[in-house]
Amino acid sequence: MMWRRLLRTESAFSSRAPIALAAAIPVALIARDRASPATSQCEAGYKLTVPPVKRGQRAFTHAGDEKPVFSRVLVTGGAGFLGSNLCRRLLAEGHEVMCLDNFLTSQRSNISDMIGHPRFELIRHDVTENFYCECDYIFNMACPASPPQYQFNPIKTTKISFFGTLHMCGLAKRVKARILQASTGEVYGDPLVHPQPESYWGNVNPIGIRACGNEGKRVAETLCFDYVRSNKVDVRVARIFNTYGPGMHPYDGRVVSNFILQAIEGKDITIYGDGSQTRSFCFVDDMIEGLLQFMDQEKTVGPINLGNPREFSVKELAEIVIEACGSSSKIRFEPLPSDDPTQRNPDITQAKEVMGWEPKTTLKEGIEKTVHYMRQLDLRKYKNPTPDKSLAGW
Repeated sequence: MMWRRLLRTESAFSSRAPIALAAAIPVALIARDRASPATSQCEAGYKLTVPPVKRGQRAFTHAGDEKPVFSRVLVTGGAGFLGSNLCRRLLAEGHEVMCLDNFLTSQRSNISDMIGHPRFELIRHDVTENFYCECDYIFNMACPASPPQYQFNPIKTTKISFFGTLHMCGLAKRVKARILQASTGEVYGDPLVHPQPESYWGNVNPIGIRACGNEGKRVAETLCFDYVRSNKVDVRVARIFNTYGPGMHPYDGRVVSNFILQAIEGKDITIYGDGSQTRSFCFVDDMIEGLLQFMDQEKTVGPINLGNPREFSVKELAEIVIEACGSSSKIRFEPLPSDDPTQRNPDITQAKEVMGWEPKTTLKEGIEKTVHYMRQLDLRKYKNPTPDKSLAGW
């Protein structure tokens, strides 16, 4: 395949000066990173542990190589929750990272620890407009992720899903890069099949208030597979389920951040519905590992579910958060928002078979780490990107 020919030969590798500079890491540093886990630190002091780079495993290495191959990687939405954690991980593994974001729902402080790094470049750009660069891999993570965020400006959300994917697939076609499209478990809508396998087509209301997110990601997947069939673009489509952890925007409207902030402040925890609706919650470190493994495998283009297969009711989550915070908060129930699914749970059989991947972090352990992160945030530096509180959701 073209991307292999690009990266495998020394002549092709050395033809790009920025990549050659990224690869010219001191031998002692590479040896150190292989010998012990590397760490990267975000603003609030949370340390991201990076497994040692192993030949033929992750870091975009290939069997038979004598050393890891360091690549130029474009991450759209790189200042967001998943995008910023992904950028840190890629830098820790030695890659050159281009972080592209327009800060629609994120902010610069989320990536402040990486600005100034010799292999990190921040580009302020809207993916609904064409973008040109030279890169080896593209992680298309750009899109408002939580229901309050994508419902706040639904037309913009649909434009990002369609035009952003169109432009990134076009870029991948032009430079012969591999692209990973960050899709979502939202494509299943309010599912009638549990857990949801990738073969399930979903149960989506195409004209509801969540349709901009659900249908936007569905048409993005359509574009990806049309580029595969029509232009043989090297695509990977990952359906990401609920993810949480350090790096979350405190006012993103996700259920985990809502509950933690309310518990820390001693306020009543708001549950929409009776709390019996279930969700699966995947810790961010596990999700980033899954995305990297999926990008680096050859068995399938997807779609593939990435998430935690263990279900928890929203009420159970609230109780775990109250315990982790040592809070005296009470639980208050409000009416369930329109089109809010009562159950969502990924079938990750394919991820286990293809990559041997499954989440390792328990919900209690992950919530404790997230609470520690949230307690250290200076909330004065954050603004609510979706001021209409009636849009709060899961």
